[in-house]
Amino acid sequence: MAPRVLPEYYPKPLSQAFRMPRPRHVALVALLLVPLITGAFVVQERAALNSARLFDQVLSLVGERYVDSLGAKELYERAARGLVDGLKDPYSELYTPAQLETFNTTTGGFYGGVGMLIEDQQGTIIVSRVYPNTPAEEAGIREGDRIVGVDTSSTRGWRIDQVSGGLRGVPGTKVKARFQRPGVPQPFEVEFTRRTVRIPAIPYALMLEHEVGYIPVQQFNETTTREFAERYRRLMAEGAKGLVIDLRGNSGGFLDQALEMVNFFIPRGAEIASVRGRAGEIERYVAEATPLAPSVPVVVLTDGYSASASEIVAGALQDHDRALVVGVTSFGKGLVQSVFRLEGGYAIKLTTGKWYTPSGRSIQKERVLDGNGRLIEVMPDSTLESDSVRAARPLYRSTNGRPVYGGGAITPDVIVPYDTISAAEQRLARSLVPRSQDVYLALYDYAFSMKDQVRPDFTVTSAMRDGFRERLEAKGVTVDRAEWDAGRAYVDRLLLGRIARLAFGDSTAKRRELPDDTQLRTAIDLLRRGRSTAELLALAPPIAMPATTPAAARPPRTSEPVTRRPD
Repeated sequence: MAPRVLPEYYPKPLSQAFRMPRPRHVALVALLLVPLITGAFVVQERAALNSARLFDQVLSLVGERYVDSLGAKELYERAARGLVDGLKDPYSELYTPAQLETFNTTTGGFYGGVGMLIEDQQGTIIVSRVYPNTPAEEAGIREGDRIVGVDTSSTRGWRIDQVSGGLRGVPGTKVKARFQRPGVPQPFEVEFTRRTVRIPAIPYALMLEHEVGYIPVQQFNETTTREFAERYRRLMAEGAKGLVIDLRGNSGGFLDQALEMVNFFIPRGAEIASVRGRAGEIERYVAEATPLAPSVPVVVLTDGYSASASEIVAGALQDHDRALVVGVTSFGKGLVQSVFRLEGGYAIKLTTGKWYTPSGRSIQKERVLDGNGRLIEVMPDSTLESDSVRAARPLYRSTNGRPVYGGGAITPDVIVPYDTISAAEQRLARSLVPRSQDVYLALYDYAFSMKDQVRPDFTVTSAMRDGFRERLEAKGVTVDRAEWDAGRAYVDRLLLGRIARLAFGDSTAKRRELPDDTQLRTAIDLLRRGRSTAELLALAPPIAMPATTPAAARPPRTSEPVTRRPD
C-alpha cells in the first residue's frame, strides 16, 4: 500500500490567530523566545548531523576494513535491515524482491499449493492433514508422513515456513517432495503440479442440543462470509434459536471479511473498529449493509490463539452488546501494518497504527522483550489474574453502558479456563512428551488401521488401548503399565478424537468430543437460559466499575471519512 500523503500545515499569521489586543509585554516575551527556540532547533540539527556522520563513518570502515569483503549492495541492505530489526517490532520487516513476491502471493489468497497442512514436531515437519480434491490427496499422501526433502534440498534443520515456502508457488508449476512414511524403510518422492488450493474457512456447521447452532470459523479468507451466511441460513431453517461462533484458534486473515461478519449482526452505520496512527488521526470502519442476523442471541468463543481479525469481530460484538464472549483472553494482535514499495523491488512492512474497538479499547496486548529476545506479556491472561490485578485493568462502556475490560486483547464476559485433566492423566502426558513425535505417528498409524472397523457411536475399548500401546512400544516408547492404566481417560480422548476424524470427518469428531469441551458446553448452557440477547447478556457475572471511567476510556469522536486497507 502506498504511504499516506498528508497536506502540508501552514500556521496562521498571528494577526489571524488572535483577535484581541495584546499588551506590549507579551510581544516582548515573544521576541525573547525567538532566539531560545532557534537555539533549540540548532541543537537538534547538530545532533542529527552528528548521528548521520557516525553512520557514514561506520559504513565506510566496515566497507573498507572489515576482514571479509562485502559489496556495496549487500552492505546497504544489511544496514537497512538492521534499522528495521532495531525497532524490536516482530511485525515490521524489510522484504527483498523475492520475499515481496512470496508475501503478495500468500496474502492474496490465490497462491498455488499441494493441499497439505503441515506442523513442526520437534524439528521434524509432519503432514497433519490432507485436504480433499487436492494434489496431495490424489498422490496418496497420508497424515503422519514426514517431509524430508523439497526439490533437491533436504529439509533437515528447516523451519516450517521454509518448507511451506518451498511447496507453495504459482499454480501450474511443479515441485518435488520426498516423504518418509512410518513402517516404510525407504523414502519416496512425489512430483506435484501446484493448483490453487482453497481451504474452507468453515469446514462444517452443527445443530446442537437446546436449538443451538454451532459455526466454527477457522480463518478469515476470501470466502469466509459467504460460507458463514450459507451455514447460518441452514441452521436457522433447521430451527436454531441461538448461535455459537467459535473463533478459538482463528489467527485472523482478511480485514474486509471480518468487517462484513460483524455487519451481519449490527445495524448499518454502527462503528465496527477504528485505526489510530502516530499523529492521532483516526480512521473509522462502520457497518454498511442491513444486518443478516439482527436479533439472534450469540455467544463468541475465544482463546489465546484468537487474533487480529478474530479480535475485531469479538470486540465489536461485545462492545455493541450483540454477543456474550466466552472462553479465555484472546491473543492481543492489534497492530496495523502497511507495505511501502521501495526502489529496486524492495518493500518495507511497517507498523503504522493500532486497532481499537468501538468503545475505544486497544486490541494490542502490551509485550516486552526478555533477555532471550522473546516477547513476554505485560498483562497476564484473564484466567491467571487475581481479583486485584483484574480490578486494576481499565474499564470501558459498551453501547448500552455495560462495563467491559480494556488493557489489550479481548477479555471474555464469562471466563472459562481450558479443560483440566487429573493428576494421573498429567503424569502420563508428561511421560509421553519427550517422545511426542513417535506418539503422534503411532496414534495416527493405529487410528488409520481402525477407521474402517468402527461405527459413528463407537467407544474406546481395552483392545484399542492395547493396540495403541503396542504401536508405541514398536517405536521404542515404553510406558509403565500402572501409569498407563491410571491415565486411561487421557488415552481414550486421544483415540476417540483421532479415529472419529479419520473415519467420519471433523463434524462427527466434534460431536464426540463435545462432553469434554467445557467452553462450548458453557456456551450451550448460556444460550439455553438466555433465549433473547438481553437475557443472555444478563447472565454475565457483574463487573465492579470504578467511581469514574478513566479519561483514556473515552477517546474523542470525530466524523472522519471511512477508508479501508488490508489487514
